[in-house]
Amino acid sequence: MTATALLAVVIALAAGVAAGLLLARMSAAKLPEQLPEVERDRLIQAARSEAEQIKRTAEIEGKEAALKLEENVAADLKSRRAEVEKQRVEVARQGGELNQRSAEVARREADLARKESAIAARELSSEAAAEKAEALRADAQARLERVAALTAEQARAELKAAVIDSAKQQAALDVKRIEDDARAEAEARSKRIVATAIQRYASEYVAERTVSVVPLPSDDLKGRIIGREGRNIRALEAATGIDLIIDDTPEAVIISCFNPVRREVAKLALTRLIADGRIHPSRIEEVVAKAEQEVEQAAKEAGEQALFDLGLGKMHPELLRLLGKLKFRNTFAQNLLQHSVEVGFLCGAMAAELGVNVKMARRAGLLHDIGKAADQEIEGGHAGVGAMLAKKFGESPRVVQAIAAHHGASGDEVSDGTDEPRSILDHVVDACNRISGQRPGARREQLQAYVSRLEELEKLCASYEGVERAYAIQAGREVRVLVENARVTDEQASLLSREIAKRIEDSLTYPGQIRVCVIRETRSTDYAR
Repeated sequence: MTATALLAVVIALAAGVAAGLLLARMSAAKLPEQLPEVERDRLIQAARSEAEQIKRTAEIEGKEAALKLEENVAADLKSRRAEVEKQRVEVARQGGELNQRSAEVARREADLARKESAIAARELSSEAAAEKAEALRADAQARLERVAALTAEQARAELKAAVIDSAKQQAALDVKRIEDDARAEAEARSKRIVATAIQRYASEYVAERTVSVVPLPSDDLKGRIIGREGRNIRALEAATGIDLIIDDTPEAVIISCFNPVRREVAKLALTRLIADGRIHPSRIEEVVAKAEQEVEQAAKEAGEQALFDLGLGKMHPELLRLLGKLKFRNTFAQNLLQHSVEVGFLCGAMAAELGVNVKMARRAGLLHDIGKAADQEIEGGHAGVGAMLAKKFGESPRVVQAIAAHHGASGDEVSDGTDEPRSILDHVVDACNRISGQRPGARREQLQAYVSRLEELEKLCASYEGVERAYAIQAGREVRVLVENARVTDEQASLLSREIAKRIEDSLTYPGQIRVCVIRETRSTDYAR
């Protein structure tokens, strides 16, 4: 609908409205019949004027509405034309791009066709070249076999061996360089830590050995100790659980017992009986009972003294009693209580250097061999038994773990299965235990076992190919292996020392560590005439 048509409609509506109003006025005017004619004419005239006014107002409003509508239609038409133009431009652009892509696709297809042709030609030439090369290789291999008198398999084996030897030599050089660097750094740090720990603790050079020999004022007492028909000696053996040996040894009797505590009780009781002079079964039982109480008290005091010397806090009474019993037990002539105190001091010094809890390290070092005080009564190795006892009597889990792991992978099973070193504290206790047990004069070893161990060590080293001689020196803590110069190179000597050390670790049992030194010597001799 155009603006003109809309204006006509508005005018018609306004005229209708005005006519309606006029008719309504006239109708209303007809009601009062008594109005004069002049008044009726006035009313009719007023109605007509009002209708005319309404008509003009309606025409003006209709024109304004038509103008606004025409403006809106024009603006809408303009925006639609602009959108149509924009779409036309976009379509034209896309059409150009499609044309370009079509041209690019056509060009690529042409390039692919050319490349496929070139590849086909190259494949043909490659197959021909491969056939020719195979023929030449077969001919060269046949000529090489005729000249070298070697088959292809033999030549391949020799080449493989040469490559393996070269790789081994290079690996040996790299391994030696890495090991030298790591060893230099590790030795410097470990020597500093160990030296600091050792220099802060000084103990006896040789530990006192407990001997179960009771001296007698005279040989006449031997008969009194035996008693009538042997009743005294039987009563003493029954009360203490030991074997009393009375032989031709002048003015001495020997007490034999595997349990060191029983042996100490028997020694103390026999000494008291000899000093008292009254030796009969009832008196023996009374003295043995008192000796047991004294030994228990001595063990308790020894444990308390060890705890005081290390500056540690309280400990369960049962653990304290077991710790004191170590006073009566020796290992390789080394007193176990003294060894435990020494390990406690060393652990504290080393822990201070490494930043570990010093009190906990001393406690673990003091209790590391506590299982040896009870391992006759409980099955298992002393590391596992000690860990079980420490856990039972309220020691901390880290101390329990350090006790169980102080011999490394010992194979002893404890309740929680922890027998492998897992923390710095475990390694500290292990290292200090070795330092205390392997320092000069700390322990003694039977001569035959010592000689057998050295012979096994030398025999193992001499079993390798190219080894001329092997010598175990420094009490078996070092072995020097002399190799033949023509059969072993410098790089192979480095690998040989590593292999021997690994085999010693796997097959031999030894205290501490063994240094393996492989020596390869080259001599050049000439004479001046």
